[in-house]
Amino acid sequence: MKNLKYIFLIITIIVINTSCTKWIDYNPHDDYKITDLDYLKTASDYQTMVVSTYTPMQWLNQAYVIADIASDNAVSGGESASDVLGLQQIDDFTHTPINDYLTEIWKASYEGINRANYLTQFKDANPAGEAINFSGKEPLYGEVYFLRAYYYFTLVKFFGDVPLFTDKRLGVTDSKSLSRKSKTEVYAQIEADLNKAIAVLPNTASDPGRITKYAAQALLGKVMMYENKFDAAAAVLENVINGPYTLVQNFASMFLATGENGPESIFEVQYSNLTPYWNWGGATRGQGNYAVQQCGIRGLSGDSPYAPGWSTLLPTQELNAKYVSGDQRKDATILDIDAYKAAHPNYNIAYQVAPYKNTGLYSQKYHPRKGETSGQVEINYLNNHRILRLADVLLLAAEANNRGTGGDAKALIYLNKVRERAFGDKNHNINLSGTALTQAIWDERRLELAMEGDRFFDLVRTGQAEKVLKGFVKGKHELFPIPQKEVDISSLPQNPNY
Repeated sequence: MKNLKYIFLIITIIVINTSCTKWIDYNPHDDYKITDLDYLKTASDYQTMVVSTYTPMQWLNQAYVIADIASDNAVSGGESASDVLGLQQIDDFTHTPINDYLTEIWKASYEGINRANYLTQFKDANPAGEAINFSGKEPLYGEVYFLRAYYYFTLVKFFGDVPLFTDKRLGVTDSKSLSRKSKTEVYAQIEADLNKAIAVLPNTASDPGRITKYAAQALLGKVMMYENKFDAAAAVLENVINGPYTLVQNFASMFLATGENGPESIFEVQYSNLTPYWNWGGATRGQGNYAVQQCGIRGLSGDSPYAPGWSTLLPTQELNAKYVSGDQRKDATILDIDAYKAAHPNYNIAYQVAPYKNTGLYSQKYHPRKGETSGQVEINYLNNHRILRLADVLLLAAEANNRGTGGDAKALIYLNKVRERAFGDKNHNINLSGTALTQAIWDERRLELAMEGDRFFDLVRTGQAEKVLKGFVKGKHELFPIPQKEVDISSLPQNPNY
């Protein structure tokens, strides 16, 4: 099978308009060559459909943007107060159930779940009732279980209680029958899927971007931290720490194109620019990473390696000040364009100051660079999103041991491994215990994972959000609102206080 990075395939099986009942008796054979009964006839069909189940992960590129803008790490930026309005509202905690960014998170996640469910529905026999057996089928389904768990984890983090279904792909008659299931039930399903995935997945990926047993263990450990299952999380994360991964000594290098799928990477969403993409109507749904363009500097010109962008997702000066001298993560995370221009006068850099909520700073990890896009430049950047990496796992394990029964000694080992990489020495190691160590681990997660989409959810799961975030209302903003369209169509109850 080709590298997932170069496969952007959406399988058209049956097109269903879920808002129009006239499709109930429609026969897809009238217009389409491929239907349920014609598909999943060969091993290749199953393998291709699994690849299409990865695809909605690419569409979730705004999840990472939202998670830092909603936190104290970044502001929305943009051209004006009406530009990227949905992000502006999230930044200011004025968002409502009518928000295109949140609606897309919901839609993309459930599209992924529907694709996974289609495969699990026909695992033992295809739609025609035929059993299709082939070598590698069980590990292939391990990927499906992981993907369904990932999509549900995204939903439960954003929206809390959500509709939960695993037995089939939803049809037109199902929407009115949906109800929200408790977070406890959703997390139980996520754990069940990840444990099934762990039982059958290989230790190493056949292609870059393929899910491995270690990726499933890392995600399971992270999920358990959201459930406050500290001892269980510590045990499963230990397997990943003892796996084949190593910290990259040059922190910045792992966020370059040359650093993708490197020795620290456990799982990345693969993007590419090999098929030029031009569809502004589906800007977040191309094969490229739309979020990269958002990080760029408006009107940038000159001879630097950077390409221009839209001045969105601007790091705060408060985050910038949290990095102390000698921490290599600062320059790898935050681009101070004035300082960069002064240090490189030969580049002849010119740019437009961010018009709205300017901080003077830009997100560096996913900053647009020349030569890394094609087609419609703004929506076709090739940069992978790093979803799970060893440093994240080490800090989760440090917290799990500190807050569980594993003990502070082990927690310090894992925390200080991350700090030693950051500073290149042991002089900045931490020696704390108890709640002081807990706070130090949380602070380290902010510095290590800034602009990677963890901060807001870390603040919520650890109970810090109300204290840290201006405008955050306890009892409301721990969750985002259910999209209004879903409330209207499926009569789902809304989250509190929206």
